[in-house]
Amino acid sequence: MGDVFKALADETRRAILDELAERDDQTLFEICSRLAMNHGLGSTRQAVSQHLDVLEEAGLIHSERRGRYKFHTLDTSPLAQIAERWHPKDSP
Repeated sequence: MGDVFKALADETRRAILDELAERDDQTLFEICSRLAMNHGLGSTRQAVSQHLDVLEEAGLIHSERRGRYKFHTLDTSPLAQIAERWHPKDSP
């Protein structure tokens, strides 16, 4: 759970998650372009790649290689686990 909070603590990583929530299954190049266009974040591919690694380690995204490209998709299950910890479904 600590990895999730660490991943969410960074503004650029939150912006990446926002972009994947809006349009899932993006390549590194697409994510970099959308960050610059929608968030004014001019991050290098290397920096975004490192952010994607942190997000993947936290379980917030999954990556799949297809040919030469690696596609990234959002996974909100770690967030659901956190929510369930403090607000179980059985509670009124």
